[in-house]
Amino acid sequence: METIIGAPGANGQGDAAPAADLIKDSDTARFAGDVMDVSMATPVIVDFWAPWCGPCKQLGPMLERAVKGARGAVRMVKINVDENQQLAAQLRIQSIPAVYAFFQGQPVDGFVGAQGESEIKAFVDRLIKMGGDAAGPSPVDQALEQAKAALDAKQHGAASALYGQILQQEPDNAEALAGLIRCHLETDDVAGARGIFDAVPEAARAAPALVSVAAALELAEAGGDSAAIPELRARLAAHPGDHQARLDLALALNADGEREAAADELLEIIRRDRAWNDETARKQLVKFFEAWGPTDPLTLAARRRFSSLLFS
Repeated sequence: METIIGAPGANGQGDAAPAADLIKDSDTARFAGDVMDVSMATPVIVDFWAPWCGPCKQLGPMLERAVKGARGAVRMVKINVDENQQLAAQLRIQSIPAVYAFFQGQPVDGFVGAQGESEIKAFVDRLIKMGGDAAGPSPVDQALEQAKAALDAKQHGAASALYGQILQQEPDNAEALAGLIRCHLETDDVAGARGIFDAVPEAARAAPALVSVAAALELAEAGGDSAAIPELRARLAAHPGDHQARLDLALALNADGEREAAADELLEIIRRDRAWNDETARKQLVKFFEAWGPTDPLTLAARRRFSSLLFS
């Protein structure tokens, strides 16, 4: 059973919220940080409720018990729709209880209305499986961590060797394939990166790591004329509303390694005219996010700013 938003009823949702690290109350201002950012690493359940909603008082405690039972593999955020009506409207919440699950910044599951214990357990189990269990790292996982550390430190030879060893054991390991491709991209061997990627079976390219590196490869091949940066900045100084020049500048800056400045230019287009050219700026920003990776600090910071623009 579900309750239509706006109906009267009794006060109180039920039991008080448990430990803040697993289950917390949030609001419109903190939604991006509490939900979108956290979901980059751990699935987050968002429970939309109201004090007058009878089914909410039954569902909330059951969700909390299931989340506590997951031992940190899943988080939960509670949103009072009476106090956050704008957020509820933006997310098209029309009846409660409504429960959405987010992972890596995207809605991945959910339901509306009261549910039984077994349905809730199945719901949480799906999210645990999606997020991965908390078991200790395998030898391959440890090697992947070492390879990533080498790649982050720009030690491309060491990283390539480690990724190569992993691929000898697991030829279809998406993380290792993506890492090896990034080694080639970061040493300006775009052709070599393309050769490795093209050898990956089509069905395997849906893995998040390969989706990300595909976007990076596409950006590298599209390029961006860093030599044109001064000219483009001059054009914008004379005509701040020249969105095409600003888009070209963002691409050139990204190609020149100035990722934060590139994101700034796209966000400025979105601020000025979100719908310009069939939302080209938003689509390009998403492409940057895919290329940089969902947990990259710059991706997280730019996502927060993007969310603020959408909710403003």
